[in-house]
Amino acid sequence: MLYQTYQAQSDFFDPLRKFAAMAAGSVGTHLNGAPRPSFWGNLGAGYELIARATLTHTRPSYGIDSVTVGNQEVAVTEEAADVTPFGTLLHFKKDIDQAQPRVLIIAPLSGHFATLLRATVRTMLAEHDVYITDWHNARDVPLSAGRFGFEDYTTHLIRFLEKIGPGAHMVAVCQPCVSALVAASVMAQGNHPAQPRSMTLMAGPIDTRIQPTKVNELAKGKPIKWFEENMIATVPSRYAGAGRRVYPGFVQLTAFMSMNMDRHLKAHRELYENIAKGNIEKAEQTKAFYDEYFAVLDLAAEFYLETVQLVFQEHTLPLGQLTYQGQKVEPAAIKRTMLFTVEGERDDICAVGQTLAAHDLCTSLRPYRKRHHMQAGVGHYGVFSGKSWQNQIYPQVKNVILQSD
Repeated sequence: MLYQTYQAQSDFFDPLRKFAAMAAGSVGTHLNGAPRPSFWGNLGAGYELIARATLTHTRPSYGIDSVTVGNQEVAVTEEAADVTPFGTLLHFKKDIDQAQPRVLIIAPLSGHFATLLRATVRTMLAEHDVYITDWHNARDVPLSAGRFGFEDYTTHLIRFLEKIGPGAHMVAVCQPCVSALVAASVMAQGNHPAQPRSMTLMAGPIDTRIQPTKVNELAKGKPIKWFEENMIATVPSRYAGAGRRVYPGFVQLTAFMSMNMDRHLKAHRELYENIAKGNIEKAEQTKAFYDEYFAVLDLAAEFYLETVQLVFQEHTLPLGQLTYQGQKVEPAAIKRTMLFTVEGERDDICAVGQTLAAHDLCTSLRPYRKRHHMQAGVGHYGVFSGKSWQNQIYPQVKNVILQSD
């Protein structure tokens, strides 16, 4: 009933939001370039916030049409290099003659679309041939496509690396750092020709026993049966994935927002004031962030439950108990893939030390193939977006790729 209740509530308020959108458009906050009286500005701002009070379930656009390569502006086109029912290997193709290091950016599957890494892609695109794991919304995947669990995620990474070809690099952000390390381990164990040359793990939960965060404590606070009974819902009949069991994106978003509710309330108060006063640039920045933040996707129930159990409750990878297709996963098998880990000092989702733990697992890597960076003053999102990412973290990622290419 969880999904049905959410859908009924959304349907009920939809006419109000549409009315508010029309009213905001007619009232506005400016007239012929001059600010309206404060009453009309406040009214228009109120209508706009009501109109925006909704979630979307469709992937936003990456909006990357061109990039500067050297001194030349180059067009960028999105091409599907590989497609499965659950994800697309999306290639940001550039029409240039020079060869660039091929990089697979591994996006989280944790309630938001891969476009959350838009800034990560944009920064890397000028100097790299970039691919990304563009995960599909599980509520749009028919039951006939079968299940998608933790192991299937890893299988997709191996398949995508095979498609890109030998010599590629991996950059994993947040939750998929575990699967990236598993994929690299499995490929090394099998001496796979497409095993990555470098592996950058950014703010990922390799070992959540280290300085547990609120997210980690929540995952361990209840038995897995509780998560199955309280967090899993069935996709309604109106969608292509009707009948599929999912962890709804709106549930994940609610959990994330509850952790920093004061910050979100403050942001919306400031948005209201900026709209009312006609501070268009500031308002647009906030709206752009929340347009992305409120675009949610559902996770296949088996992937969510297995991730909670294997990564956050049982710690199977750091304890040496994780298996893939019946075979024990051995990070010690990695000998040629350079490892770079990145953490944020103020990360309240993945604490300092949790990603660094990968170094202790990759025991066969020589010291010159290992690097770690802790970025001072940034939280979780600052690791892969914003000025610190662009000016301090990315240059190190680039150097790791160049050294191992």
